Amino acid sequence: MSTADTDRPGETVDTDQVEGTGETVGEAKWAALRELERRFPGLDKSQVRFQVISEGERGLLGVGFTPARVAAELQGDAPKKAKPAEEPGTPAAALREYLELVVSALGVPASVTIAESGDELVGRISGSDVALLIGKRGQTIDAIQHLANALLRSVDAEQKTVVVDAAGYRARRRQTLERTAEQAALEALDEGRPVPLEPMSAVERKLVHLYLQERGGVTTESEGAEPNRRVVVAPA
Repeated sequence: MSTADTDRPGETVDTDQVEGTGETVGEAKWAALRELERRFPGLDKSQVRFQVISEGERGLLGVGFTPARVAAELQGDAPKKAKPAEEPGTPAAALREYLELVVSALGVPASVTIAESGDELVGRISGSDVALLIGKRGQTIDAIQHLANALLRSVDAEQKTVVVDAAGYRARRRQTLERTAEQAALEALDEGRPVPLEPMSAVERKLVHLYLQERGGVTTESEGAEPNRRVVVAPA
């Protein structure tokens, strides 16, 4: 079973049939399902029919391993891909293209939406399994955001700040950082001494600085070298 059909030489289009492999039949089914979800974000899993091609063989003492192979076929009409709302050649269109390339390269079934405000261009990634895009303490999504800003500013130095979010991570993390900053401020004022926070990315340090600047009563500064640079909160 082919995983892609070709209408013209050099042109590949999505199809509703794929194959997946794995050490077990279950893993092979999972791999095939992920590929269908990548091609058709938002598909209904109940539409997918599986066929076991080979259950695989482990071999003697691990020698001669043959992976399990499973075919997955999408029954009924495939989900239609919405046409991007962004005008071609605009920063919003460039951001969409970049984020969809990242999502595809990482093999994460997800959709991308772009929104624009007065001073920000926001790319939001949605899906059932976007943890890989976020990474530990947001390190991966911060890196994706940093590259997006660099990419768009290389074309236009006056480009708005780009924010990349996934599954509402930015709002949740902001709340956590503000609670941490507030606790550090109270501790610094109560004990009359500087209080260092845990190492953070430049994006997160900026949020802490701005929050405590508006709060008042304390001062902040960043100390140390990356990746262990941190904010230190001290009584004003």
